[in-house]
Amino acid sequence: MNPRDQSQAGYKLRAMPGERLIVGIKNRLLQILARSMPGAFTFRVWAHRMRGVAMGKRVHVATDVLIETAYPHWVSVGNNVQLGARCMILAHMHTLPPPETDEKDYVSVRIEDDVYIGPGAIILPNVRLGRGAVVTAGSVVSRSVPPMTMVRGNPAQPVARCGVPLTWDTPLKVFYQNLKPLEPRASAADAVPKASELTRETSCPDT
Repeated sequence: MNPRDQSQAGYKLRAMPGERLIVGIKNRLLQILARSMPGAFTFRVWAHRMRGVAMGKRVHVATDVLIETAYPHWVSVGNNVQLGARCMILAHMHTLPPPETDEKDYVSVRIEDDVYIGPGAIILPNVRLGRGAVVTAGSVVSRSVPPMTMVRGNPAQPVARCGVPLTWDTPLKVFYQNLKPLEPRASAADAVPKASELTRETSCPDT
């Protein structure tokens, strides 16, 4: 739809907040370093904090994780969170700027305590991952996830309830023993993964 059609349809597009050049360069350089340098619990966490990402304690950032390039301060990460290799967290879309009244303290993606995000998962803007939520490998999260819920697929759908959170200190055997698959819907009978599939999708090597 061209600008003229948008005007006729009653749309009013608002510009995204400006990004200062020096700040933008600093954020991107730190992002590059955080993606490749060692230090999953140390340097990578520090680098993202310096970019403006709110990060809690004992956050594990695996290799090649990408966290919102332009507006890192729109991402909040709680305590005991695991970010799997090559996962991506996006906090903005150019047609969805934050409300003007909330721009100062705006948070687009909120990841609560004890959340596990598997390798290659993508978290889209305007979502909240509740405490203890698990996002399996390669999933695309486009809506908020309730606490202690495992989601899977594109778009990610709830497939199980977590009896215990999947933190760095949780033995996988204990996690699986307390995992309760949800009843599949008639239109998605294959949504509930088998135990072997869950094992593959939640594996997160210390990289």
